[in-house]
Amino acid sequence: MSSPRRPGRRTNLALLVLLAASFATGWLAFGVGASPALAVVTTLHGVIGLGLVVLVPWKSVVARRGLRRNRPHLGALTLASLIVASLVAGVAHATLGPLDVAGISALDVHVGAAFLVVPAVALHVAQRPQRLRRTDLSRRTALQSLGLAGGATIAYAAVETVSSVARLPGSGRRGTGSYEAGSGQPSRMPVTQWFTDDVPDLDPASYALTVHLPERHPRRVTYSELVAAADTDVRAVLDCTGGWWAEQEWRGVRLDRLLGEVEGESIVVRSVTGYTRRLPAADAPRLVLATYVAGAPLSAGHGAPVRLVAPGRRGFWWVKWVAQVSLDDEPWWLQPPFPLQ
Repeated sequence: MSSPRRPGRRTNLALLVLLAASFATGWLAFGVGASPALAVVTTLHGVIGLGLVVLVPWKSVVARRGLRRNRPHLGALTLASLIVASLVAGVAHATLGPLDVAGISALDVHVGAAFLVVPAVALHVAQRPQRLRRTDLSRRTALQSLGLAGGATIAYAAVETVSSVARLPGSGRRGTGSYEAGSGQPSRMPVTQWFTDDVPDLDPASYALTVHLPERHPRRVTYSELVAAADTDVRAVLDCTGGWWAEQEWRGVRLDRLLGEVEGESIVVRSVTGYTRRLPAADAPRLVLATYVAGAPLSAGHGAPVRLVAPGRRGFWWVKWVAQVSLDDEPWWLQPPFPLQ
């Protein structure tokens, strides 16, 4: 955010701040549930991303100056390439829809490149540290920051307006940035799972859910018992962080009815693959172990025999192929924000 006459250190600091804010809001958007707050986070993420684009003219001057001095710049070029790839893929996903080439989507590129930017930025900062000065908190800097924020907001509004006027696919995306895929038709829903998981082939006839309650012996509930006990139909949106969403009618057993009196701080739901999520015990009345979707048994790819339905939460909370449910005294937030396996 330095003067256009000689952009340099402040431009680099501005880029560093925007990169950190973009990364933080991007991951926060994955973690926040499907609520009005999420639309605010995703909008802020888009504005910050386009703020990086607004700074390009100033940063290009800095880059050309560095190249003329013959400094080693392989790391800087790698970093710039990753940032450009993430930005272009992000704008493409937000405007042109769920693009997919050879099984790799624009959103995959956006997220993957952003993840690689982190070590690249750390290395770049270590090699070329930028120190804060008192003048960085001056009135002039504040005005420049407001100008940058205004330019980024205008750029975001322009992209959204073009998408709407041109009726691009992006104009119909959800507040989460996801696109509709298979509402009311489960067979059209994409089959996705955590990157370390494969779709297991489970036989409902031999399947049994293990329920662990405090100071009680574990009990096993067969698939046929779960189907017979199913007493809840809930219409809920599965909004996957892979960039798609679908609204379905799910049928199953509410966790509070399966568990009885819920004691403890959290409910731990574990898949046969080892994938695990810990949820607030207070959510038990809203959580459902589903065996049916749209009036038909779940398919293997969509979690058969039993999957968790967690209305209001993003897809990675909807544990598939549930093998075990237990109550725990540890708080639900005492876990990684995203699964580690």
